[in-house]
Amino acid sequence: MSDDIKPDDRQPLWFLILFAVAVGGGAIAYVPFLTVLLPLKITSLMGGEDVVSLARVTFYGAIIASLANVVFGLVSDWSRTRRPWIVFGLISSGVLLIWIGQATSLFELIAAVMLWQLCLNMMLGPLLAWAGDCVPDSQKGLLGGLLSVAPALGAMAGSLVTFEGFVAEEYRTIAVAIMVAALVLPVLVLGGGRERSALMQPSHQKRGRSVADRTSRSIVVRMWLSRFLIQISEAGLFAFLLFWLRSILPDFHENTSANIFSIVLIISIPLSLIMGRWSDTHQRPIAPLVVCAALAAVGLVVMAFSAELPLAITGYVVFGIAASIFLSLHTSQYLRVLPKPQHRGRDLGVFNLTNTVPSIVMPWLTLSLVPGFGFSALFLLFAALAALAAVLLVTTPKHV
Repeated sequence: MSDDIKPDDRQPLWFLILFAVAVGGGAIAYVPFLTVLLPLKITSLMGGEDVVSLARVTFYGAIIASLANVVFGLVSDWSRTRRPWIVFGLISSGVLLIWIGQATSLFELIAAVMLWQLCLNMMLGPLLAWAGDCVPDSQKGLLGGLLSVAPALGAMAGSLVTFEGFVAEEYRTIAVAIMVAALVLPVLVLGGGRERSALMQPSHQKRGRSVADRTSRSIVVRMWLSRFLIQISEAGLFAFLLFWLRSILPDFHENTSANIFSIVLIISIPLSLIMGRWSDTHQRPIAPLVVCAALAAVGLVVMAFSAELPLAITGYVVFGIAASIFLSLHTSQYLRVLPKPQHRGRDLGVFNLTNTVPSIVMPWLTLSLVPGFGFSALFLLFAALAALAAVLLVTTPKHV
């Protein structure tokens, strides 16, 4: 626990839960749309599947998302307030999502998606920075465990809005906007005044140690690179899981693939909570990240050498659970190493590049390796990247 954090400065469990639910609302804002609703919208506009148009929309949107997350994190630093930007982003992104559902041309769709990404990151950037203002180091493991519900909520929302007969096609984006508001608003309404003054001081002042010792650039870079390396693997499996499974069993059903993905996310939630709580109790924030990165590498090696479906699925489950836990816990622990709360929003925007850049890098790796060497070569590369992430973290100073 930080020296300046008193026991009564710890956040109540209800606030941590509401915050995690709000982050889940953020996931619902983009997961169903980018994975299901956007491809369907393009199909309806173009009269059939159009991979090139989808690639253009997602590529431009990813660039805007990357820039906007940094910009609005920086703006929330300058204004010294987070919640108003979260509210503005929530409202404007919801309105734009509904507009996207009504778009009548590809040009209008691209413009709407770019504006939507801008406003969505007006909400997402300051939201995570707000956690850094409120949650002490002694609870960051628990927060990370709770954040594991976010991807599961995003996946479940995608299934819900596309469930046959549950929501009419023309109302799907409206349903998503309503769900997002329902999950994000409670913490904004009830969470006012929960910032902690000790968390607003640069860490070298807060802990009485030199900046070089406590928050050196190398520590931040190690944390950034380790997530980036794991995210490349995660993005690759997210995009090509079904293709890989069908390379082993040609008639493997897409619904089974989706079910495996959902099961992995669900199993990771209690395990993330257990490991996050353990890291708080034993004051070992990095240890679970090292273990998960190493296990992710093991799972990828198993996948690389799997010729039979049961072993292949086992390898993916090991990788998927380990990667999911890693990403959830890493998000909260990264807040620990940022040296200057006055730049927390900006720095977390840079951190967010670990989520967006891999989606740009990964397709090039796949096209370079899979046609000539198969998925085994790609998974061995991913395993090497995950192992490197573990090495970067295991050599991180113990006092982090």
